[in-house]
Amino acid sequence: MGSIDLEDQKPAFAATSHIPITVFTGFLGAGKTSIILSLLPQLPKDYKVVLLKNEFGDVEVDSQLAKQSSLTAVSEILNGCMCCVLVGQMKTALLEIREKFRPDRIIIECSGSAFPATLAFQIRELERETCGDLKLDAIVTVVDAENFVGYEDNSPTARMQSSYTDVILINKWEHISERQLDIVIDHLNTLNDTTPKIRCQGKAGVDPNIVFGLDTKLFVDSASGSDFVDVTHNHEVETVTVYRGPSLGPRHVDHSHAHGLECHCAENGHGEVQASNLNDSAERVEQVSEDLLLKALHTLSKETVWRVKGFVRFDGGGVRILNWAFGRFELTVLDDYTGEQGDIVKLTVMGERGEVKRASKRFAAALGAQVI
Repeated sequence: MGSIDLEDQKPAFAATSHIPITVFTGFLGAGKTSIILSLLPQLPKDYKVVLLKNEFGDVEVDSQLAKQSSLTAVSEILNGCMCCVLVGQMKTALLEIREKFRPDRIIIECSGSAFPATLAFQIRELERETCGDLKLDAIVTVVDAENFVGYEDNSPTARMQSSYTDVILINKWEHISERQLDIVIDHLNTLNDTTPKIRCQGKAGVDPNIVFGLDTKLFVDSASGSDFVDVTHNHEVETVTVYRGPSLGPRHVDHSHAHGLECHCAENGHGEVQASNLNDSAERVEQVSEDLLLKALHTLSKETVWRVKGFVRFDGGGVRILNWAFGRFELTVLDDYTGEQGDIVKLTVMGERGEVKRASKRFAAALGAQVI
């Protein structure tokens, strides 16, 4: 697989003339964003990191979270996977980041359906085009130990993510028994027995020295990534938006990016969202309480709905970020919401194709919202 030896890695914060790129992959809800954000407080204060985030849907959750972190900047590529449907936009975004910020490191957080091999292939091409100024440092795969055995069976993408990587971070292992963890590790070893597998330490994540400065040898050969360019994996996940706010109709999604970075989504025709299946349920529920949200979340089955993320405005006007994955969720207070002031519920729901829309309608109805 071309994996690295952790004992031979360079110091994580060693000065380099080039800009190293660390790619985080992992299935929906594995905890990639949480691990990335946990790394930041462990970095030197003058160490500049820019996050390039790719996600399904049109709700820019992570750029809002990142505003409350020490990231230098955040760019989000939305409404598809940048290793296939949005191929080419990653290169444009990386070049823009280099020109505008010249960071010490770029972190790429992939969508849950991204093939690491095709992403690495694109970065290797860019490495040659920039004469090594942008350089792939590592591919890091985050695994949700609590749910991996289930989604591994149904997702070729999940298997690929664990097969072509430099480090596997085992997240959420504290929620399962040692026996269950052994089964997860057995499955991972079957897919990839040469790559280090490291347990995350809860909210503390991992030591940056484990994931930075690895100088990966994956896909150095320019021809090695060509066999992995395949768009069929994008059909594993279906995404819908649950919205409640000002009167709906055709509306333009605001793709403005945090810290002034340009949007790379509009050229793909994702700017317009057509409202459908509208009813007057939003009028009947004037406010959203935490109790109401909990009741709505209980309508979801993790067998068909894998991820829900976005914004909810609670009684009293406070906005929180909802991050739900496979039955577990967190609510984070958001100090400065940049969306429309009338937004009450704005959530992206991701899950099994052909099933997630039906589940989302029940969920939306419980919140007095609509599926759009």
